[in-house]
Amino acid sequence: MSDLLLTHFQSAALDLPNRVCMAPMTRGRADNPGHVPPELEVEYYTQRATAGLLITEGTHISPRANGWENVPGIYTPEQVAGWRKVTDSVHKAGGRIFCQLWHQGRISHPDLLGGELPLAPSAMTAKGVNAYLRGGYVPSPVPQAASLDEVHGMIGEFRHAAKCAAEAGFDGVEIHGANGYLVNQFLSGQSNQRTDEYGGTIENKARFLFEVLDAVGEVLPAGRIALRLSPSMNDMQGITIDPELNATFDYLVPKLSRYGLAYLHFLNPMKPVDDVPWAVADVAKHYRPMYEGTLMINSGFNFESGNKVIADGFADLVSFGRPFIANPDLVSRFRSGKKLAEGDKETFYTPGAEGYTTYPSAS
Repeated sequence: MSDLLLTHFQSAALDLPNRVCMAPMTRGRADNPGHVPPELEVEYYTQRATAGLLITEGTHISPRANGWENVPGIYTPEQVAGWRKVTDSVHKAGGRIFCQLWHQGRISHPDLLGGELPLAPSAMTAKGVNAYLRGGYVPSPVPQAASLDEVHGMIGEFRHAAKCAAEAGFDGVEIHGANGYLVNQFLSGQSNQRTDEYGGTIENKARFLFEVLDAVGEVLPAGRIALRLSPSMNDMQGITIDPELNATFDYLVPKLSRYGLAYLHFLNPMKPVDDVPWAVADVAKHYRPMYEGTLMINSGFNFESGNKVIADGFADLVSFGRPFIANPDLVSRFRSGKKLAEGDKETFYTPGAEGYTTYPSAS
């Protein structure tokens, strides 16, 4: 079939009218002191509710998780109330929405953290990596290595945020384990040189992720929990592909099958990896045999390639990021074959409606 993306998908956890999912994208519209999602976000997500599944922008799980100006949180009653307006509106429009739980770890700056240093697995800076402040990008400093109590505290923050997401009416949560942020920092020896039970061996470095999943599972059923990973994301937030990291993901993925997740969300490399001999260029194809469950794939897909990855049996769902920015009716455009609009990069992260809710649907 040439239109598999537009077909119904059903699993034990999901019942989706189509397989076109909206990927999480930072948009920076929560320009208020409390990091509360504004009314503008109600309109933004509702406009895109025809997606099989909406996944929110990365949403901070605590004040210390923040590393990007004007990103909403999901840890206070005010934030829960703001998100409830979003989920109610999306559901009224017939949509389904997961909240992506985000801790940026070392990719932050004291100006965003009340003067405190970012927390990370180890006191290792992400060289050449910048945090996003109101005035623009600034280098992230050497972070503070988290104590054992602080590691356990961060795991508890994921649990609390998941509980808040349930109270806000989300259909589920996606744990952000990709792109060089906190969970990914624990997985990589380039950012984790701990000598306790959270470092050293592959099993120890993976411990944080599994304990986060267990903690979130205390407040949500497994079918309402998802995870995003980037096995071959080369040079992302100071983490590059190496043989040990590759082996770490080969260890992780089969174990994740036991969790009964709503889906496992993979990213393909955003940069060419032809010159990296141990890199996995086709992530879905590589990990599909290792994973028993629903698999979502992201990065660089269009309608044709999205249909093909499903037809080949390598993925069940495909998520689209930038195409959803300028095409709130992306599913309809895929169905009709209408040309996709291009997004204005200058307004991707700026406050206000322009370049956010101002893109029209095709007539």
